[in-house]
Amino acid sequence: MGEAVYTLAFDFGASSGRMILGKYEDGRIEIKELHRFANDPVRIGKNIYWDYFRLYHELKVGLKKAAASKLPIRSLAVDTWGVDYGLIDKDGNLIGNPINYRDDRTIGVIDKFDEIIGLKKLYAHTGIQFMNFNTIFQLYADKQMRPDIYEKAERLLFVPELFGYFLTGIMYNEYTFASTGQLLDAKKRDWDDEIIREAGIKRSLFGPLVKPGTVIGDLIPEVVEETGLKGAKLIAVGSHDTASAVAATPFEEKNAAFLSCGTWSLLGLEMDEPVLTEESYEYNYTNEGGVEGKIRLLKNINGLWIMQNLRKNWCEFEGEVSFPDIIEASRAAKRQDFIINPNDPRFTAPINMMKEVIGYCEESGQGTPQGLGEIAMAIYNGLTNEYKTTIENLEKITGTTIPCINMVGGGIQDKLLCELTAKRTGKKVVTGPTEGSVLGNIVMQLKALGVIHTLEEGREIVKRSFEQDVYLP
Repeated sequence: MGEAVYTLAFDFGASSGRMILGKYEDGRIEIKELHRFANDPVRIGKNIYWDYFRLYHELKVGLKKAAASKLPIRSLAVDTWGVDYGLIDKDGNLIGNPINYRDDRTIGVIDKFDEIIGLKKLYAHTGIQFMNFNTIFQLYADKQMRPDIYEKAERLLFVPELFGYFLTGIMYNEYTFASTGQLLDAKKRDWDDEIIREAGIKRSLFGPLVKPGTVIGDLIPEVVEETGLKGAKLIAVGSHDTASAVAATPFEEKNAAFLSCGTWSLLGLEMDEPVLTEESYEYNYTNEGGVEGKIRLLKNINGLWIMQNLRKNWCEFEGEVSFPDIIEASRAAKRQDFIINPNDPRFTAPINMMKEVIGYCEESGQGTPQGLGEIAMAIYNGLTNEYKTTIENLEKITGTTIPCINMVGGGIQDKLLCELTAKRTGKKVVTGPTEGSVLGNIVMQLKALGVIHTLEEGREIVKRSFEQDVYLP
């Protein structure tokens, strides 16, 4: 029996965060949640912010719990949602609170970039799907709307790197996360100086890129003293949570698609090189960086955020319900044919999601959904219809036939969603693991520590360690 290796994975989602203890021994990974906390966006005036300092506090609470375990923890790593960042001044201080990607300050900026650079040129360089909240558009908006903060900024650190900086004192930018911002040359896998210059953004904000699996360094003495955690190295993994989720996906077959299913649905294929064709531009597919030099050709689809907010609003206005209650009501719904477009801007950050779903159905001539089940079915049908279209377009763009979909993430706990995905797409659906991002985070830590040697080895370990379910069309 080999000696057990212990790691910590911090996984920050758009609505909650957690710290997971990973134990690798005898070819298997075991995980245990040591700390979980809410991640509630904060509205101040017209803007939406992340409560960054509270999140950093929760990170340290997690480190204290890890230290209390008395286990020999060798490393830790952080992954989060994409695109968002903090700005650092010449004295090393965070200036301004990180703004939430759902903030509306970037509305209309894409149209301006069609004039400044040209959208076809921007896509040909970066290969990234056009979404209002991409980092390049946020920085342009910051320059216009927070000029004092922008001008004083010396460095940009994406959210996982911001946590890493305050833990170690070391500034770095990690490749997979940077790729989400529409600032990299997709082919060269490095900052695109021409695009940055033409966008009018300071090139000095960006530091050298590090690859997933890079050991960053030791915790600073103040963090060690406060938390009691000694000897653990910070490692840069696939710090964009989808990069980590795909890293942990044990693909069932060649050309299988992945579906990372949570607040967002990220559906795509793992590729060796970016796809920068006229078709991929027209269909608005994204080429995000993956671990081990891979490219994730995918579509960002507004995911279970809609269902999460439906539940929140129903609890506020109608009475307490759980997600199993929503599934039961959906199965029993009289009308099963209501459908929304999940990517409609009205579902991005509404005050009342329930009202918006009903309004969409009425305004599109479908009638009025009655009760929780019919409202929820409109969401289920909208999501799975988008999955179907995305798969069909992926097959057109790549010229391949996709035999099955590997679903990972918290959304696979919704068996109705898995059933409807198989039925609507006509593809076999293989689900698992639930903790995709956490496990990809751990796999890359193990690789950085020299415990395992390849990504495929890590995926095989995940497959051995966690059960999978199959749904047939």
